[in-house]
Amino acid sequence: MKNIEYKAELRDPDLARAIAREIGANHIVKVQQTDTYFNVASGRVKKREAVALDRAVATPEPVEYIVYERPDRISPRVSDYKILTEPELRERFGEAALPIWLTVTKIRELWMWRSVRIHLDKVDHLGWFFEIESLVREPADEKHAGVLADQIRATFGPALGEPVAGSYSDLIDQHNQLEGD
Repeated sequence: MKNIEYKAELRDPDLARAIAREIGANHIVKVQQTDTYFNVASGRVKKREAVALDRAVATPEPVEYIVYERPDRISPRVSDYKILTEPELRERFGEAALPIWLTVTKIRELWMWRSVRIHLDKVDHLGWFFEIESLVREPADEKHAGVLADQIRATFGPALGEPVAGSYSDLIDQHNQLEGD
């Protein structure tokens, strides 16, 4: 599967929520996510554990293993990903446990606008971020997904800070190195 991704600092979460409501985006769920990243030879692999927070009872989501590749750049970029079960992960990478690199914990507010997932993320140790994922259903859709991503990026511009090239794992790694962890 593919999507067009974009990530930036989020300077004003309240303004971002107001913009989301104004454009008719639907608030889907607020979740606490723990992403455990593994050391692999190429691409990235993370185990995602999530609990829905805005339901009457905090509800665990199914555990996902996400394998993906995408360039690190500040402009919208194509991400090629696959969501695996634990048996599928073992089949692909072997029975031995993958070595853990680091863990990222965040609170994510998920909004949907057309086929675009809008994330308002409060990442532990880093602060607020804005991320979009515009789904690419077929190769011919990549241009359309990019147009939607550009539209959303421009619409949310007043709430955003600097664009971010890498993943939260890269930022946490940099933070840990600065902190001497």
